[in-house]
Amino acid sequence: MTSSMRDLKVYTTYPHSCSYLNEQEATTLFVDPRQPVDKLLYSKLSLLGFRRSGSHIYRPHCSHCEACIPARIPVAAFTPRRAQSRTRKRNEDLRVRRTDDLLDDEAFNLYRRYIEMRHADGDMYPPDREQYESFLNDAWDCTHYYRFYDGQALVALAVVDELQDGLSAIYTFFDPDCDKRGLGTYAILWQIERARALGLDYLYLGYWIRGCRKMAYKSDYRPLELYVKNRWTVIN
Repeated sequence: MTSSMRDLKVYTTYPHSCSYLNEQEATTLFVDPRQPVDKLLYSKLSLLGFRRSGSHIYRPHCSHCEACIPARIPVAAFTPRRAQSRTRKRNEDLRVRRTDDLLDDEAFNLYRRYIEMRHADGDMYPPDREQYESFLNDAWDCTHYYRFYDGQALVALAVVDELQDGLSAIYTFFDPDCDKRGLGTYAILWQIERARALGLDYLYLGYWIRGCRKMAYKSDYRPLELYVKNRWTVIN
């Protein structure tokens, strides 16, 4: 394995339909899949706005659009809003357990129900087990799976990568019948506290996308840092 950025090869895809903005074309910059990757190199690339999907590291690279902006929360400075505090209190009864994988039926069935009821219009519908395992795999031995239980019932699962300077919120799925709990919000709040407990500085949220309703929730967490013009900048 190597942690060096020297001689790192990256490629761009052909233009393809954008998954987030209607009637837009997207181009993606991605690291050579043959490149040996370790936690340190992955962390360095995250600092430059790259993201992981399965074993692929990528970043949007569209010639006529800059809507996709890397976002992260500086966890030491984060203060929950009133509604977020209520959500945290509402879920204090949940039990959290960490596992090393999500290959079991319990986890996949929760994912299947989540995709079918929440994202039937997205790229991951219909839910497929091979795609699920490939997308959420432990690519470089830095992924943890945090399961949230209401009694004995699994109600949410957060896939989290541990980087050198922070946690990266890869994906969270939850029981679509538990709307009142606000599990998506709670999972982020829990990861902020987890990063603090580990002595890490940030929670990486992926891309905040201007004009995309599904990604607008990320601006609810303040302060928020965006990677703009090759530097991380706090927005208010």
